[in-house]
Amino acid sequence: MNAVYSLYHIHIDPDLPGGEDVKLIGIYTSIEKAKDAQRRSEMLNGFKDFKDGFEISQNILDKDEWTSGFITEAN
Repeated sequence: MNAVYSLYHIHIDPDLPGGEDVKLIGIYTSIEKAKDAQRRSEMLNGFKDFKDGFEISQNILDKDEWTSGFITEAN
């Protein structure tokens, strides 16, 4: 196995700091297992009202995902 699949749920809420609520549902060894977890989660309170907030991302093991550094902006 050289990849894992992360299932997130992102809910936009302007009342929260940053404007969004991001939840990591789980990390799975296959896309099929991540999709199964999404289907289970879609039946739960809260998630069932915001089904479009799910996102599955593939992550390659032992590989840097962020390689460009970062900057900050003052308000």
